[in-house]
Amino acid sequence: MSYKMIVLDMDDTLFTSDHTISPKTKEALLDAQARGYKVVLASGRPTFAMWEAARELELAKYGSFILSFNGASVINCATNEEIFSSTLQPDTVAHLHDISEREGIAIHTYVGNEIVTDRPNSYTDIEGELTGMPVVHVDNFKEAVTAPVVKCLMLADGDTLAPIETKLQEELAGKLAVARSKPFFLEFTEAGVTKGTSLALLANQLGIAQDEVIACGDGNNDLTMIEWAGLGVAMGNANTTVKGKADFITKSNNEDGIAHVIETYMTDVFVTQ
Repeated sequence: MSYKMIVLDMDDTLFTSDHTISPKTKEALLDAQARGYKVVLASGRPTFAMWEAARELELAKYGSFILSFNGASVINCATNEEIFSSTLQPDTVAHLHDISEREGIAIHTYVGNEIVTDRPNSYTDIEGELTGMPVVHVDNFKEAVTAPVVKCLMLADGDTLAPIETKLQEELAGKLAVARSKPFFLEFTEAGVTKGTSLALLANQLGIAQDEVIACGDGNNDLTMIEWAGLGVAMGNANTTVKGKADFITKSNNEDGIAHVIETYMTDVFVTQ
């Protein structure tokens, strides 16, 4: 099979555990683009928090793409054009806040380039560190969100969130897309908006067939794109659910797993041994 696009989750997939791109993986992705392959960064992260990696991989130079907010926004890096966008209305955010209060867990969203929460917690602080965005603590969450937002997150330890994820997927079926990106991040976007649906839209616009796409990830929010792609790849450090759905299990994020995919399935790309 001849592939034309490789799609990458970022945290724990493209990035090593120290949140950097290894030299070998970077070289492989730059060479792939130079040979005409499209690279898509597909993350739950806000767009703002993906541009540094996009610049490092020269996505603008090669006309590659950012798929952010779990698919709620798709950006052409060469033109900075937003190809697709989706938002949650303030009343939906207010309803999610009510649910978070009912479940006794924290919630946050993004207003401008800030992360807004009314319940200070270590997991929102982690998001601030990962994204480089300031965390703002407000007294009234509903009053702070007066315009549409791209997504919301509920936050707690993994053992607490696991049953809540299952419960809310059933409760909100047909209304919102619900998936965990990390054990402690439960993410909400508009119904039908996932990494997989937005990837399908992008590939269709580019005239790239489903079986010409490779998608790589490690977490539950990567499942839709891994299942959709012609070649769905689980990282060696992926959870068992993702590994069970993948066509191929590569090495871990700390072992140049992405470079291993490229050298295995995109054989004309140069990868330093």
